[in-house]
Amino acid sequence: MRLDHVAYRVADRKKSARFFMDALGYKVQQEFVIDFGEGQTAQCIALEPPEKIQGKMPWVSENYHLAPEIFVSDGSSGSIVGDWVKARGGIGGIHHMAYMVDSVEKTMEEWRSKGLAEFTSEKPLTCPGLTQVFTKPSELTGIIYEFIEREEYGFCKDNVRALMESTRGI
Repeated sequence: MRLDHVAYRVADRKKSARFFMDALGYKVQQEFVIDFGEGQTAQCIALEPPEKIQGKMPWVSENYHLAPEIFVSDGSSGSIVGDWVKARGGIGGIHHMAYMVDSVEKTMEEWRSKGLAEFTSEKPLTCPGLTQVFTKPSELTGIIYEFIEREEYGFCKDNVRALMESTRGI
């Protein structure tokens, strides 16, 4: 298991992304907008670490480590992201930490059987080469955990939208 990415919901994604680029050498991997309808949107920037690997992810070796990706989003007033930031004094912060696992489904089963977490969806969300799920905020740490299986870098806009929607109201 390794830390895959840390996701921030913030008031200004561009300023926040610039901080990670200037301070830690991250680079923009992709940018996209999520449209929730009725004028509600989330603007997203995925950042990759300076030591990015090209092609398939070499996670077979347990000794392999790479700095996590960073995902930064802000949102319009009344949107899932905008409301989350507003509820945290207009600043926002870390929304979730994502851990790469061998099997999202098996990890969900294990955590459920041990009473470690509830999930925001019954089943994992999938896109080609990508499977993900969120926990509800931990009663011990306050953090939402994400479990992710991936073949390559990057994010799937459809999964991001579904994951965001699964956190509405939490």
